[in-house]
Amino acid sequence: MTDEPIHQREDVEVENKASSLPEAEIARMTDDIVAALKTVYDPEIPADIYELGLIYKVDIEDDRSVKVEMTLTTPNCPSAAELPIMVETAVASVPGVSGAKVDIVWDPPWDPSRMSDEARLVLNMW
Repeated sequence: MTDEPIHQREDVEVENKASSLPEAEIARMTDDIVAALKTVYDPEIPADIYELGLIYKVDIEDDRSVKVEMTLTTPNCPSAAELPIMVETAVASVPGVSGAKVDIVWDPPWDPSRMSDEARLVLNMW
């Protein structure tokens, strides 16, 4: 999906339950999934959801399906209905992914400390 190296956040749990897939394929899929997540922006915030810290967990299953746990900046987020669909669509578009499902979680609650330096720079929140 991209030739640039992908910076994977340490606070995002990537669980590869796909024991039947070659390690190189899992690594490629993981990088491509992260790249796909970085294309999804909250319509109200000019930073991608990955760098905002909204993605908590990504699971790649043996059948190549992907489960994503994410949160929103607030339970009253006006984009609550559309963001999960945007994430599912982006992840499902990754070559080799058979499908994607997003679960919204509220624990731990999101706060600005979850943002990466990249998101802080874009939002001028130093």
